Amino acid sequence: MIFMWPEMLWLLALLPVLVLLYVLVLRRKKRSAVRFANLALVKAAMGRSIGWRRHVPPALLLVAITVLVLAVARPAALVTLNTARSTVVLAMDISGSMGADDVMPNRLVASQEAAKKFIADQPSTVEIGIVAFASVALLVQSPTLEREPLYAAIDNFELRRGTAVGSGILTSLRTIFPEVNFYRGIAGGGGELMNPGLALNGTAPTDSTNPMLPGAREDLQYVAVEPGSYENAIIVLLTDGATTAGPDPLAAGQLAADFGVRVFTVAFGSKEGSVVNFAGRSMRAELDAPTLQDIAKRTDGRYFEAASADDLARVYSTLTAKYVGEQKETEIAFIFAGIAALIAIAAAFLSLWWFGRTT
Repeated sequence: MIFMWPEMLWLLALLPVLVLLYVLVLRRKKRSAVRFANLALVKAAMGRSIGWRRHVPPALLLVAITVLVLAVARPAALVTLNTARSTVVLAMDISGSMGADDVMPNRLVASQEAAKKFIADQPSTVEIGIVAFASVALLVQSPTLEREPLYAAIDNFELRRGTAVGSGILTSLRTIFPEVNFYRGIAGGGGELMNPGLALNGTAPTDSTNPMLPGAREDLQYVAVEPGSYENAIIVLLTDGATTAGPDPLAAGQLAADFGVRVFTVAFGSKEGSVVNFAGRSMRAELDAPTLQDIAKRTDGRYFEAASADDLARVYSTLTAKYVGEQKETEIAFIFAGIAALIAIAAAFLSLWWFGRTT
């Protein structure tokens, strides 16, 4: 916490003066009482001793003044605010290796459950989109504020061959910036943003922005911005293996950095890898931690490792608490002013209750 007007804190030096004035007033009252000839009459007029209670309202008033001085100094704190149109794109690996059972019941089911819990924990103002990737990347649910379509999209995941981490990033970027074809001019950019309904039925449609069509392979024209400077969207990418298809993931990560989009990478599964049988073939899935770390570093994101379902749940919980939304230095003087007012009211109430007057 900082103070925007720290020079006003010098007013706290007046507090000892107020305490001294209070002590002097008490002593003056005591001397005045001694002047009465009949002290017994004075005690009778005062009634029963009020003891320590007479000091409580003034003490509370002093605390209220202290808090009010802090409010005048305009305290500010770093607060995470949910932007009006913040977007999170979950890019999730659905390659055959996600069927490995080193995470019970298997990696795919564990990632599905963790993703749905992550979605449920997001504020209602956060739009969420789902990208699934294997040898190609598919937008299976456009960003939406509704949660049920997201859950349905995740539940419909089917394992497929290949791992195209680069395609997962590029399709996520295309989801955030639909007017830009991020596949242009990038090596191996044979994937494309597909219609989710057709893609899930096994058909791979093309459109006018397919990079393999004539006139679509020129370099992408853009002006790079500061990595992490785009505040309205982030990408959360989860994978359990190294890239075997599609564009270079580091080149895709650099595009994300150039457009200011942070990519948070999650390596899921054991470091030693796991052997899994899929489509009649036996394969070993091994994490490519250096590549995922490089992508996160380039984009001003963060790299996570999750070897179990509980680890993955903690990763998503960390992302929810720290990275979804926008951190801004926000003035919180109104909080201090409100606290000071409540304390002052409490002091007045106690004074009226105990003594029939305010002190």
